[in-house]
Amino acid sequence: MMEDSVSTTGELLGTVLAVQANFYRVQLDQGVVGAKHLENSLEQKLIIGRPNASPVQESGDRRQGNINNPVTSHQSPVPSLLCTRRTRLKKIGQQVMVGDRVVIEEPDWTGGRGAIADVLPRNSELDRPAIANVNQILLVFAVADPPLEPFQLSRFLIKAESTGVDVLLCLNKCDLITEDEQQEISDRLESWGYQSIFISVQNQININEVSNYLNHKITVIAGPSGVGKSSLINMLIPDANLRVGEVSGKLARGRHTTRHVELFELPDGGLLADTPGFNQPDLSCLPEDLIYYFPEARRRLEAGSCRFADCLHRDEPGCIVGSDWERYEHYLEFLSDAIAYQAYLKEQADPESTLKVKAKGKGESKYEPKLESKKYRRVSRRVQVQSLQDLDLESEE
Repeated sequence: MMEDSVSTTGELLGTVLAVQANFYRVQLDQGVVGAKHLENSLEQKLIIGRPNASPVQESGDRRQGNINNPVTSHQSPVPSLLCTRRTRLKKIGQQVMVGDRVVIEEPDWTGGRGAIADVLPRNSELDRPAIANVNQILLVFAVADPPLEPFQLSRFLIKAESTGVDVLLCLNKCDLITEDEQQEISDRLESWGYQSIFISVQNQININEVSNYLNHKITVIAGPSGVGKSSLINMLIPDANLRVGEVSGKLARGRHTTRHVELFELPDGGLLADTPGFNQPDLSCLPEDLIYYFPEARRRLEAGSCRFADCLHRDEPGCIVGSDWERYEHYLEFLSDAIAYQAYLKEQADPESTLKVKAKGKGESKYEPKLESKKYRRVSRRVQVQSLQDLDLESEE
């Protein structure tokens, strides 16, 4: 995954691991630091021998290489710099996200600082969490404590499918259920179109199998709170030291422990991103695209086509998808949410819905906020007089 840190133009390249206020922690690529720094190699080698040399200095020097002692990725840590963003990038509206491949200028090896001069094109981009160049999503659920909820799992799977990256489904706490129950869950998920990995972080079951899927890739780990995501990361990356929360006995749900997005380096290569836990991921996709995020329905669409091009697969005549599949009820509910969300966006984008046109003269006009109907309007004098007359009549009677 990681490339040489020197581009063809001699630029210093790296990957953004975390965003902290207006600073970006950038991990430099394995390899030679840069051709423009080689002229100072003798001075850098002398720094290595100093007893008070900083870790950034030493790691930066080792990455330049030593003829008598070649450096491999497992022999020295990859240095990182705390960087700012060039004003030019801010002016053109270039956002810097976690996972971005960036060009670094003016590295200060003594202070561990640098400046991001450019952002390379992204292969993928997620909005929630905001992270770039993701290769796969590791979706973690628990089969017990908290119990597995098919509807919640389905919602997470749909959100993961909508990103367009590969999905890896991992089921934790398998030691709390029997082998027959595992097989039943496995068969059910296979009918949905997913192969699942049963693990136990506490008993270290199948952790190596998960680790093999993560090598040399940028992976986002997601799932509801309390299923063991932080514990799994601590198992895969002992240096991560993430907070681990307990499951609430009252709600049978986990307590949220992750507060921000951060990439952690895996021991055998690759990066793993922990994400803030959320129980109900949003469905912001178009209603007509939703059906393609169900693998079992997608197979039917690949085998044929519906009679109507705008078919939403709700028992329309000639619909090839049909309703004889387990998650059809999930699809109908998600479809209703997607339609409501698009209606909300349309209302927000339509100025007539919340604004009114007011003439300014000379043919000019402008929009002003529209007051809620009958909430701020004054009662007319005629209505007031009529109301008083009605009261007088009632008193005479």
